[in-house]
Amino acid sequence: MKLFKLKHSFLLITILLLSMLASACGGGSGAATGGDASASSSANSSNAKNNANSAPAGKTKVVWWHSMGGELGTAADQLVADFNASQDKIEVEAIFQGTYDESLNKMKASMDSKSGPSLIQVYEIGSRFMIDSGAITPVQQFIDAENYDLSQLEENIMNYYTFDGKQYSMPFNTSNPILYYNKDLFKAAGLDPDKAPATYEELKQAAETLSKNGAPVSFAIYGWFMEQFFANQGAEYVDNGNGRTAAATQSLVNEEAGVKTLDWWKGLVDSQAAINLGRKTDDTKKAFVAGQVSMTLDSTAGLRGIVDSVGDKFEVGTAFLPKPEGSSDGGVIIGGASLWILNNKPAEEQQAAWEFIKYLAEPQTQAKWHIATGYFPITKKAYDEQIVKDNLAKYPQFQTAVDQLHASKPSLATQGAVMGVFPEARQIVESAIEEALGGSKSTKQALDDAAKAITEKIGNYNKTVQK
Repeated sequence: MKLFKLKHSFLLITILLLSMLASACGGGSGAATGGDASASSSANSSNAKNNANSAPAGKTKVVWWHSMGGELGTAADQLVADFNASQDKIEVEAIFQGTYDESLNKMKASMDSKSGPSLIQVYEIGSRFMIDSGAITPVQQFIDAENYDLSQLEENIMNYYTFDGKQYSMPFNTSNPILYYNKDLFKAAGLDPDKAPATYEELKQAAETLSKNGAPVSFAIYGWFMEQFFANQGAEYVDNGNGRTAAATQSLVNEEAGVKTLDWWKGLVDSQAAINLGRKTDDTKKAFVAGQVSMTLDSTAGLRGIVDSVGDKFEVGTAFLPKPEGSSDGGVIIGGASLWILNNKPAEEQQAAWEFIKYLAEPQTQAKWHIATGYFPITKKAYDEQIVKDNLAKYPQFQTAVDQLHASKPSLATQGAVMGVFPEARQIVESAIEEALGGSKSTKQALDDAAKAITEKIGNYNKTVQK
């Protein structure tokens, strides 16, 4: 693509989306698809002007922008240090750039000066934008050039980042949501602590019993959960094959899967079997750890933190995401982020970025990353590493996450929806859930209004991309 065309396309999309990308993964809810990237860290933050690609003599410099703050940033820095020490041809510099949205906006601002990164971590719902921007080199080019073996990677993870049969980016940090429940409270309420509810109907019955003992359930108002409930019913979230057979033109959030889910959710709150603690998963997590709620939804990446925080106060159980009884086969969509190679860098630098990506996908590297963070290994053989086996023995609840990932039936529904306005769409859905739970609108009206607003945003985006 010529530079003028690249800049023209990128500028048009940027003008439309700058106002949309206001907070990571829908209102800073704190789930692992984005909340892990929301904490600022002055220790590893840097301005773009410090990103000059100067490298030690004889080495190719790769600048990697990421959104892993705090302990996650420490784990990412260690992977970089290990890679740099493993060879003498490439020097990777990892730079924390704030939330996913902040990092993406910085990348846009850097395009003219080319002061941006060689490689950038982008959350999963930014994929359509990254492709449409024309600013990236699909990793498929590097895969094809050396016949890189993709069969070693988890299919249900790779599928999300596959568009039109082409791999555009490489998964890095990956998670999905699971049900967490307090086994001690289950036992005290006369429920089987080893049999978690698997359906909406079973969860409602259990929640009503538990609430009588002062232990209701609580789910954060997070758009990611609604997306997952759709996929778990085998239902698509937007038209045109979830935006994968052709560009999405319409939101389907007001279809049967959405109404059924929100009716169930509101019923739990109205009967006081559930309490509404708002949008932040941090708040529902704290309530669960304190024993104030009996069940909650959270990311698989939060499992170790939850189990460690609970300690010996009670036994933590984990289970698959519930779905309506008799619903179609489905499964969960992966969340998290992937790695994208920028095409305004020299070929040698792009190749070096690919070498780093391959290192990150190696079984030993993925094993270390999984142990340090709780994210899924993207490489199957990582589960054969002893440290992973030892970790699973210490945290047996994580087997639920692995089983749920592998049980998800590949389809356009579980592959995940794609649309260029996904960050804003997620916030619109969260507002609709708030309106329904609060009673200011019926569930159907709230979702109808949300679908209309999202569809309008999609239309505006598509017009901009087509110019």
